[in-house]
Amino acid sequence: MMSGYQVLRNVLQFLAVTDLTRNGISLSQDTDDSMPSLPDFHQAFEVVFVDPSGFVNLCAEMTASKYKQIQHEAQKSMEILGNKTVDGFEMLLMTPKPLIQTFDHIFHLKNLVKLQEGCKKMKLLSDLIDHGGNYIVTILPHLLSLLTRGLGQRIHLLAHSLLQIPEWPISSDPPKHKDSRYLSFGVLLNPPLSTNVLEKGPPADSPEAAEFRDFWGENSELRRFQDGSICEAALWQGDNICGRRLISEQIIKHLLELHVDLPKSSLCYVGGLLDSVIELEKERSGSEEKTISVVQSYDDLSRKLWNLSGLPLNVTSVQGTHPVFRFTEVFPPVPVKPDFSCYVKDKNSKCLLPSSDKPSPVYVPALKVICHMEGSGKWPQNKDAIQRVKAAFHIRLADLLHQQHQLTSQVSSTHVDVYKDGYVFRVQVGYHREPLILKEIQTPDGMLKYRDTEESLQLELETVHLPYLTSTLHGLQQQHSAYSGTCRLAKRWISAQLLSNDIGEESIDLLAAYLFTQTAPYSPPASLQTGFLRFLNLLSTFDWKNNALIVNLNGDIKETEYTEIKNDFVATRTQHPVMFIATPNDRKSSIWTKGRPSAPILQRLTELASQSLRTLATQLMDPLDNHDLKMVFRPPLDIYDVIIHLNPRHVPRHLEAVDRPTVTYNRGTLRNDAAVKFFKMPVVGYDPVQCYLHELRSAFGEFALFFYDNHGGCLIAVLWKPHAFTPQPFKTSHINAKMLETKENGLQMIPNVEAIMEDFEILGAGLVKSIEALTEKWKI
Repeated sequence: MMSGYQVLRNVLQFLAVTDLTRNGISLSQDTDDSMPSLPDFHQAFEVVFVDPSGFVNLCAEMTASKYKQIQHEAQKSMEILGNKTVDGFEMLLMTPKPLIQTFDHIFHLKNLVKLQEGCKKMKLLSDLIDHGGNYIVTILPHLLSLLTRGLGQRIHLLAHSLLQIPEWPISSDPPKHKDSRYLSFGVLLNPPLSTNVLEKGPPADSPEAAEFRDFWGENSELRRFQDGSICEAALWQGDNICGRRLISEQIIKHLLELHVDLPKSSLCYVGGLLDSVIELEKERSGSEEKTISVVQSYDDLSRKLWNLSGLPLNVTSVQGTHPVFRFTEVFPPVPVKPDFSCYVKDKNSKCLLPSSDKPSPVYVPALKVICHMEGSGKWPQNKDAIQRVKAAFHIRLADLLHQQHQLTSQVSSTHVDVYKDGYVFRVQVGYHREPLILKEIQTPDGMLKYRDTEESLQLELETVHLPYLTSTLHGLQQQHSAYSGTCRLAKRWISAQLLSNDIGEESIDLLAAYLFTQTAPYSPPASLQTGFLRFLNLLSTFDWKNNALIVNLNGDIKETEYTEIKNDFVATRTQHPVMFIATPNDRKSSIWTKGRPSAPILQRLTELASQSLRTLATQLMDPLDNHDLKMVFRPPLDIYDVIIHLNPRHVPRHLEAVDRPTVTYNRGTLRNDAAVKFFKMPVVGYDPVQCYLHELRSAFGEFALFFYDNHGGCLIAVLWKPHAFTPQPFKTSHINAKMLETKENGLQMIPNVEAIMEDFEILGAGLVKSIEALTEKWKI
């Protein structure tokens, strides 16, 4: 009498709670004592499900690991069916779950013929006879048991792919097991424990100590622990967080070599191959450690700001808004001591400027911090007066930081730059009522009305929404350690596609956050590689035209509110941007995607994501591939009309390029241990390429689009706007970068392409190396 849905739930529930590796089941109704019992089947097989005859185990070839995977999927499916915020039918029955996106780490065993030696080493010759000489099927359960024991609590699940037997002509013999090319495995990590460098064993005098030494071999050693105990232990290499993420690789290679005689060259581990894209160099301090260093310095500065004495108003909050404070900056800043030999002194302003005859100095970003002051009747109610009061606060903050904490600062009317521990923090005073005051409009009859203006919305975005988003995403990073790496890889990929100017950083952070707040049909990613693959899948498959992407930060959106957000979005779809992202504090307007991306850019992103995902999946699932994963981070240039090649010596972030340069330049920094007798503020945020791009877009934005990789790109790609080349009637007010041409209808104006390209070179004199016109692709 059950419906199909009820049957499905009952089957999933049975699989989720029943362990057939310990308590098998039988369809046989016969009670004949001569028939084999369930315990008899358990002695011979890992998973037991006996058919009605009572003699055949339907799960004879199933490994315990594969059944654990089925149980895991059944439990996950029950969670999805109980979640009213997702379409359970689509997630369970319409969404494929490839191995590469389901598991955090993947590894492949190749040269499978070497497993014959492993059968001898593990004394499985009798089992080998039972399986007709198929050494892969014989050794697989023992391999899985060995690795599961070694990885222990570092993982939730270890699964393997099924042996793929290709089709064969009926006139020839079937394929042999020795023809199998490789075997793939997936590891679902347990993040809190997967990065532990030490495996603590039993006490040295216990009977289990000898077994521990036999299992770990030469990696086992006696160690004294803080509680005074002396125990066996296995220590693994991990100088930084990036290295500790791959401890499971060390364990797997060690155990396979020790117990199966399988050389390390036979194992292809693809858990951390993408790390090199977002790590500048292999050193003890990785990107995560650099971010933590910045955050620690920021926390210290926050305490100093809180405790400043002598301010007319108290500080109510200090909130960092730079991406590094939410752990999503692609390349976190490193502490620098500028070497001022690469600067010249401007006699008029008495400040330090980059020297034109030397390579561009090191790029020093300004890490923005909002310092809110308490409300008071002392604050003026005029927007211009508020700006002057804030400027006075900036001057006072700089003086007090110097007097009380000996910090070097540089003041402007809109902020104060504070140099601390090698970083520059841009402190900006905020007043909570200022956005409201900017919305005030006085009607002719003297009434006050409030209306959103571009200025008020921008200020509200910077002082209200951005601090909230930063603190919330920082909390998400504390829960899911892979969030940071996923964001950074996603941003690096988008920048490598020359599209970072066309989609906001906050939008990318929210897209990545969605993968951790709405994980169905997967588990939350525990590795940045898996997170990045799912990011590409999200971009390429989500229906942006008909659906809103709801990012439920902190779980603040209730189940009943999902329907309300979706219905409101559908009813007002034409008023919203092409990419709509809803958050608990922004359910109706999608403030982070209002201006960008445009519809063509989103379409381009979708296509690139689909192609990149397909390429990466093919590479990562083939152990015989050369794994040139940077291929998807190299942009296709065939669609562009003009390529502006830049001089790398004047690209300050050149070392961040996807393909690391062989020639580097001295960017004017001192060693960390170098003594500094005097100090002045470095030039902050100086990037000649960004200045050049700003001039290009200001002067020629009506004729072309300009694309650039912010992370060390050495070229600017130009795409002509087709509508800009439509002949226009002659007007003296519209002759910029145009020339006259005689047509049947008289004089008409068209863009002067040659003059425009000449201007490209003139504007970028010294920075531009050459200009390449791909005229065969022009459609103008």
